Amino acid sequence: MPTMEFEGKTYEVDEEGYLMDWSLWNEGIAAEMAKQDNLELSDAHWEVIRFLRDYFEKYQIAPMIKILTKELAKKYGKEKGNTKYLYELYPAGPAKQACRYAGLPKPTGCV
Repeated sequence: MPTMEFEGKTYEVDEEGYLMDWSLWNEGIAAEMAKQDNLELSDAHWEVIRFLRDYFEKYQIAPMIKILTKELAKKYGKEKGNTKYLYELYPAGPAKQACRYAGLPKPTGCV
């Protein structure tokens, strides 16, 4: 099983770098994952990450991009609930990359 080292602790991840136990996540892990991707997390990134964690706690599933944009638009407006905005934040794929940073499983429907 692959692992990720952070602050002296070892975390199990899958072959794509997703945490195997979402409950072990903390913001430092997200920042470290982003750093490894050469990405600095802004308030806009954190807004999406926190939204995803809340969504996962409520529904026990990581939303695919179509649902993510729809739900973000409901909560924050159309300027934030669209794929163009999300790809600017998460160029490697908004649902996949943001869910990985949020410590969540890979969203359904993502290849």
